[in-house]
Amino acid sequence: MTSAIDSPLHPAPRLIATDLDGTLLRDDKTVSDRTVAALAAAEEAGIEVFFVTGRPARWMDVVSDHVHGHGLAICANGAAIADLHAGGRLIKVRPLERAAALEVVHALRAAAPGTSFAVELSTGINYEPAYPPFHLDPGATVATAEKLLHEETPGAGAPVLKLLAHHAELAPDDFLAIAHTAAGDRASFTRSSPAALLEVSGLGVSKASTLALCCAERGISPAEVVAFGDMPNDVEMLSWAGTSYAMGNAHPAAVAAASGRTVTNEEDGVAIVIERLVAERRKYRSQS
Repeated sequence: MTSAIDSPLHPAPRLIATDLDGTLLRDDKTVSDRTVAALAAAEEAGIEVFFVTGRPARWMDVVSDHVHGHGLAICANGAAIADLHAGGRLIKVRPLERAAALEVVHALRAAAPGTSFAVELSTGINYEPAYPPFHLDPGATVATAEKLLHEETPGAGAPVLKLLAHHAELAPDDFLAIAHTAAGDRASFTRSSPAALLEVSGLGVSKASTLALCCAERGISPAEVVAFGDMPNDVEMLSWAGTSYAMGNAHPAAVAAASGRTVTNEEDGVAIVIERLVAERRKYRSQS
């Protein structure tokens, strides 16, 4: 593992993929002036920046002003690609099938009694009575997961982007391990919260797999991508990218997956690397 100070960067990266919470954003959910300047410099140098987050598109206002030419962001851990220039309109969805979501609900209730659920649809979030309420989404429907996932006509309901599973007593990583054992063959499980809150996507859906699709459409190889992250939901992306950095505040799984490490989100760890990346790109171009 190397640091942001002494690790070599690819001489001609074409895309930066960065997580938001705990990575690009400060703890108060703002983007620092230094980071804003670094993002703009990267785009000016011809390096695309993709925000790749567990957040739904409707919570992307924190960075919507900093998405440049392409306007795209990967949201909900890879379940959706949103056009932030069009108010967060979803242009691609990789859903969790409702039948699989119900199987996960039943498996986790059996394996971890006391689990409560929320259902993130392309139209918004709804949750069970025991689930911690979403104060940012006051219009949510509150009902059992079975009712929230029910469709009067199969295929007529809004796509399910992800299922959220919460447990008030289990340790977060223990809960994740239980879920993998109980239903890992039916969906993809990860976590990004300090609480025992799991995020459940369609099987094979992750930040990495959707980022790979976006890069393939642009003719960009993994070797030309620099990625940043801090939590288990970033692990696949950090492993996939040719160059990757775990934050100074990162979960051990993210640190193990990354090829380098930078300082914390509070210390503008992403901006520090981007500044060096842009400087090396200019040097590389001047010498080529």
